[in-house]
Amino acid sequence: MYIYKIIASFILTLFVFTKFVVADELEDRVKELEEKIAKMESSDGNNSLSTSTKTKIYGNEFNPSIGIILNGKYNNFSMKSAEPAVKGFVIGHEGERGREGLQLGESELNFSSNIDDKFYGSMTAAIVKEDGEDKVELEEAYLMTTPNFNFPDGMSLKAGKAFWTLGYMNEHHVHADDFANRPLPYRVYLNKSWNDEGAEITYTLPTDYYAEIGAGMFRGDDYPIKGGDGESVGAMSAFARIGGDIDQDQNWRMGLYYVDGDNSGGRAGNDGDNTFKGDSSLYVTDFRYSYAPTGNVREQELTLQGEFFARNEDGTYDDIVFNGTSYGWYAQSVYKFNSRWRGGLRYSQMETAGVPTGLIGTNMDGEGFDPTSIAIMTDWTNSEFSRVRWQINQDKLASGSTDNQFTVQYIISIGAHGAHKF
Repeated sequence: MYIYKIIASFILTLFVFTKFVVADELEDRVKELEEKIAKMESSDGNNSLSTSTKTKIYGNEFNPSIGIILNGKYNNFSMKSAEPAVKGFVIGHEGERGREGLQLGESELNFSSNIDDKFYGSMTAAIVKEDGEDKVELEEAYLMTTPNFNFPDGMSLKAGKAFWTLGYMNEHHVHADDFANRPLPYRVYLNKSWNDEGAEITYTLPTDYYAEIGAGMFRGDDYPIKGGDGESVGAMSAFARIGGDIDQDQNWRMGLYYVDGDNSGGRAGNDGDNTFKGDSSLYVTDFRYSYAPTGNVREQELTLQGEFFARNEDGTYDDIVFNGTSYGWYAQSVYKFNSRWRGGLRYSQMETAGVPTGLIGTNMDGEGFDPTSIAIMTDWTNSEFSRVRWQINQDKLASGSTDNQFTVQYIISIGAHGAHKF
């Protein structure tokens, strides 16, 4: 161990020395390039570079970006049966723990492109196996306005089917997550993720720090709202978030989110049990902090992240009157040791709502037990296109049960794939 410390110290010293030696040369080169750009901008008197983003695209027949994500897993569970999936809650298929053994997980095929000077479009299809059959599910298919659209600066519109703005993780595809599975609140409240059909408008305020507000209208046919008939707006959302840099090495962001809708068609669990009809409101707050000790997130980075959920339901479960509020939250920390290795720890917990007499003994009856899950992971990233992850979970989702889980995961990116949101 001591010799490893000596080697690490030598490498760090060499890196710092090299950094200072080339710093002056790089600074001179940057100044030279800046002077050339300034000359080009003033050459026609119209600041041609600054207006180039307004240039119209006349054809897009051959310009879509095509990307493929392969997501494979090996799962081993100490409990061969997980019934109920989460005590005190009714959840969908995607919220369950998944299959055991070797498997190809949720893999994706993505097409995206600038349509013209005013619109951008993207479509993502997920290939999954359910009930022993391979299925193709449409995850996203949307268009979004570009800065050239005649909106006020900072405003944009997205319409179609998409992972909408709700908390931190919902906008991200699962292969971009820091862990091999999602925390309990996402599995319980959102059936892993919320991607209803609808439209969302956002506005980034002209402030010195990051500030964004937005609202949306949706069909109301995806967790947490199910049963929209399409004749009227089935769900509505609103959000506001702020963030900024503490210094050049640290940044933060926090937000408040809300979605509400009427489960008029009935929202049932994966087995068709405990159908809820009525109004459902979900409140979310999130926080994320990032620190790069060396000033370069590609080398080292510490992230702290957490979200808190509260869901109020006012209606009936299996025709039994129900009005209750449940809660869920998670907190995680991930540390990047170097450009290839990371490690992380996550804790998530649900707090059940009390139930009326008619629901005692059903899956809705938490019996005073609050489900918890602990996850420990480490992953190795060979490049931006490949990652291998090892993860251990301990799920206590019902009284007297402990499910120890081990997962090995690989994530491979083929072709073009855009950067994910912060």
